[in-house]
Amino acid sequence: MQVTFIRNTSDGRAIEVIGPYVCVAREPVADGIVEIATHPNRKAILASVPNATHMAGPLVLTAEEASAVRGALAAAQPAPVEPSEIDRRFREAYNTRSRREGIE
Repeated sequence: MQVTFIRNTSDGRAIEVIGPYVCVAREPVADGIVEIATHPNRKAILASVPNATHMAGPLVLTAEEASAVRGALAAAQPAPVEPSEIDRRFREAYNTRSRREGIE
């Protein structure tokens, strides 16, 4: 299982991505990350940690840490082998890109 070190907490525990989970001291706390912009408690989070961009469960992440977590979580996902799954992923990527560009 792939282990990716992200950083240490203020009390010395390691934040790592182990397989498909974000872990603190080797205990899973999240299986994905959320942008601060969409988080329901974003004002309080940004008031306490101004450079926060993402959350992974109870963990606040900076842009660099979030990028490392996203990469490690993506690497833990098995590659699709079914043609229908490959087609679905291409469709989702195309639709996401179109939405970001303002095309509906």
